[in-house]
Formats: sequence, C-alpha cells, structure tokens
Amino acid sequence: MRVVFLGPPGSGKGTQARMLTEEYRIPQLSTGDMLREVISRETEVGRKAKAIINAGALVSDSIVNQIVSNRINESDCINGFVLDGYPRTVGQAEVLQQILQSKNMQLDAVIELIVDENALIERMKKRVQETIAVGGQVRSDDNHVAFAKRLVEYREKTAPLSKFYSERGLLKVVDGMMAVTEVSRVIRGFFK
Repeated sequence: MRVVFLGPPGSGKGTQARMLTEEYRIPQLSTGDMLREVISRETEVGRKAKAIINAGALVSDSIVNQIVSNRINESDCINGFVLDGYPRTVGQAEVLQQILQSKNMQLDAVIELIVDENALIERMKKRVQETIAVGGQVRSDDNHVAFAKRLVEYREKTAPLSKFYSERGLLKVVDGMMAVTEVSRVIRGFFK
C-alpha cells in the first residue's frame, strides 16, 4: 500500500497517517523526519540540506525529491508506505510519479482530508493548550500569524494537488470534520 495524505495544516494528516501505518505495519514517511535523519547520518544529501537550512533557506525540491527517492528504496518500504507532507506541489507530485515508475511502483490512493478553516484554527489553539498543559514545547508555527501563512501557502501550492490526483483517479476525499475514529474507519474502507 502506497498512500499520500493531503490536507491543510491541522487537518489530521499526521494522526491518520500514524493510524494507517500502525494497522498495516508500513512506515510513515514525513519529509521533516527524513531530513532530520539524513542530516544526523551526515550523508552527502544530508550535508547539503544542513548547509541550506543553516543558511536560513528552504531545502530545494531536488534535494527533498532525492531524499524521498532514497528513503523509498529502504527495505521497510517494500510493502508500502504513507507519505505525510510530501508532495507539497504539483512539481513534486510529478517527480514522485517518475520516482515510483522508475521503481515499478505506483500510488494506491491519495487521501485528502477536508476541514473547515475555522475548525483548523480551533484545532491549532487546542494543540497549543494541550502541549502547554503537559509541559511540552509549543511548535514555533503554532500561532495565528504563522498558521495563517501556512494556510495561504497550502491553498496556493498544495491544494492544486487535488485536481492533479483526481485526474489520475487516485484522489479519495474524506470529511476531516468527523471524529478521528470515524475518519480512520472511512480511510480503512478504501483498502478493504
């Protein structure tokens, strides 16, 4: 099973991806985690990424694409994987398609979680409150200004992926306003 999760920040992608990976015993591939991993292992790509990050710039698509391609080659991905946070643009989706084709793989589904923007803001506030309540570190982007920017970026860059994947017959749309367990039940139904 090879799955991509789409949805705005706070839509529950990470939660649903985690639940799916636990049930099907496949890895959840998060670009942030993959970047941290290659940097900590000091691979050639990791050194490039670290230099870019240390300079305060965003890691280029070509480096992210290479990291994803390399990660998909690892043995734990033989039976599938869930991509969380990648692709973020149509350009990345096109490269992902090429990467998978070169490995004789294809996506089984792209799951888009649809959530009302006001609910997203409330979820972000709740996440901050819960993190503070347990003495955790609040994410630097969990504030109104940063969150609003993330939503704008999502609408401009990532939302077009819905059309891209719909045209390929891969898009499965899920009402992300339902309870977490109900969203999970609907998603699991796609793979029965």
